[in-house]
Amino acid sequence: MARERGGDDAPAPATAEGTAGGSPGLLKPVLLLGGPGGSESLTTVLVALAANVLIAVAKSAAAVVTGSASLVAEAAHSWADTGNEIFLLIANRRSRRPPDPTHPFGHGREAYVWSLFAALGLFVSGAAVSVTYGILELARPEPASNFAIGYAVLAVSFVFEAISFRQSVRQARAEAQVMQRDLIEHVVATSDPTLRAVFAEDSAALAGLVIAAAGLGAHELTGSVVPDAVGSILVGALLAVVAVVLINRNRRSLIGEEADPRVRAAAIQALLDAPEVARVTYLRLEIVGPRMILLVAAVDLTGDDTESILAVRLRALEARICASPAVAGAVLTLSAPDDPALAPEA
Repeated sequence: MARERGGDDAPAPATAEGTAGGSPGLLKPVLLLGGPGGSESLTTVLVALAANVLIAVAKSAAAVVTGSASLVAEAAHSWADTGNEIFLLIANRRSRRPPDPTHPFGHGREAYVWSLFAALGLFVSGAAVSVTYGILELARPEPASNFAIGYAVLAVSFVFEAISFRQSVRQARAEAQVMQRDLIEHVVATSDPTLRAVFAEDSAALAGLVIAAAGLGAHELTGSVVPDAVGSILVGALLAVVAVVLINRNRRSLIGEEADPRVRAAAIQALLDAPEVARVTYLRLEIVGPRMILLVAAVDLTGDDTESILAVRLRALEARICASPAVAGAVLTLSAPDDPALAPEA
């Protein structure tokens, strides 16, 4: 039987000391799934949105004044990022809706749907526009002018992008330390698609600004539009790679993924730490949203109670597991006598 968070039978939330129904051990997996949480992700997206709006306006004005293909590509990139942040805000909001009768384990996977839309937007509005404009510039060269304005806008944009990037790095680093991962490993593996999207977009934005500055500088030095146009194409190619990576990562999350092996090992140990659990013979931890898992397990309870008493004990154990903020639902069954036990290192 399952108990979902937010339902009528949902237990009281865990206390600040990390207890739930008197069993602190059942919260160990939450420590690994934790980190700053949804509020920190919201801050990261809002910082990125504010930065991208300012940058997109500045780049667009500079592109009109200078006629630089690289600046046009960068403007398209920033407007794409601005639209994407709106998708990410929707993802953050809708994925945090509580469970209901038609969605007993919550709406967490909506985060991956809206993040997928954001990645597709980056590919179409950012990558495709940048590459197309670069090719058109090669076919119909138009020399740029007012290079100083272009350099100034790129420099200011770099500062704003760096501020946004610093926020995403700060959040990712804090979570990576909890998960005992390095920074890049955590960004790729995290169940939070908004953090991954902002980190990837800001990384691509900083690299794109360097490419655009190089293309604009080469254009001024040589008088040829080719470096500027090539810069636009390179920015588009960079955005395409980032978009494809984000699309694939969200696709994997939507079709269902098992939780990190470290979370699995911690969950097994947490179950074994419960005084009423003698063995764990089956465990599935499926990610059902940002920092949210569905736990399905087969356990062997201590003692030799009747079937009706065992059912009550299983229900109580499920309720204590669901007190953990990271558990969307728990389904427990009894192990067969000949089922092999799982080790915490599994």
